[in-house]
Amino acid sequence: MKRLVILDEFIIENQKEIPEASGDLSRLLRDIAVASKMINRDLRKAGLVEDILGEAGVVNIQGEEVKKLDQFANDIFIKYLKSGGECCGIASEEEDTFVSFHDAPQCKTAKYVVLFDPLDGSSNIDCNATVGTIFAIYKRVTPIGTSCTKDDFLQAGNKLVAAGYVIYGSSTMLVYTTGNGVNGFTLDSELGEFCLSHPNIKTPKNGKIYSVNLGGYHDFEEGVKQYLDFCQVENENKKPYSLRYIGSMVGDFHRNLLKGGIFIYPKSVKKNRGKLRLMYECNPMAFLQEQAGGLATDGEQRILDIQPTSLHQRTPVFIGSKGNVEKVIEYLK
Repeated sequence: MKRLVILDEFIIENQKEIPEASGDLSRLLRDIAVASKMINRDLRKAGLVEDILGEAGVVNIQGEEVKKLDQFANDIFIKYLKSGGECCGIASEEEDTFVSFHDAPQCKTAKYVVLFDPLDGSSNIDCNATVGTIFAIYKRVTPIGTSCTKDDFLQAGNKLVAAGYVIYGSSTMLVYTTGNGVNGFTLDSELGEFCLSHPNIKTPKNGKIYSVNLGGYHDFEEGVKQYLDFCQVENENKKPYSLRYIGSMVGDFHRNLLKGGIFIYPKSVKKNRGKLRLMYECNPMAFLQEQAGGLATDGEQRILDIQPTSLHQRTPVFIGSKGNVEKVIEYLK
């Protein structure tokens, strides 16, 4: 019988591969895992527990209605990251600006900051479809012992120390990278532990799946339309690719990472800077995709090389198998 490797054990065993590792990053990753278990627990109760579904009655900085579970997941992450003491502050898609933990004694010497989307695809919650959590970890650039500033968060994706996501689907999985490959862990509900289930994930070089909201087709730029036409009827096999779109980046990304394909959220007439957030969604997913052998671009440059100017900056994104992304770049040129 194959021996189970739990997440904590895996993190500790692989700590030596992380430059300047002292154990803080390992503990931070474990804090994120514990927070995601709490979110998973309450997601499983959705529809059974009163006052957990629906709108929270507030609008976030992006002008989007906040779901009750959005707010719950956000609060859970802040609680566990602050109490853990390994990060000096956070930035969240649900917060107007970053949150410093300088008032917490246990965070005084913390050297990391965490950015996260607490519940990606939350519009799917009420219909029991796939949702997820996305996180990104950077080493702070301001002096340890001082309060963190916006400079600690506004770092390009090529400065990421670690990134990952949790997908709450038919099973709950945590997938992450520290720059030495991508590994996936499935939550064993009986053990209450994330167990290594997908070691050293490598995405196929080419895939037959494309994920895009075709409802915006007529608003897309010409190169994107041509690529989508290629996917539907004009590809090398003269056989349409499979359109798969969940409406949750985590759900679409996870499927394409394993099976091969491309996820597209381009700019359009109505959204000339795209919709997805660079810091909370695109950077961490691009880091994972590249570590698995794929590519991620905004259509003009590598996602990880974009220098952010604001916490809630948006960007177009084309992310997935290397061959698929290279093909869409041809059309965009």
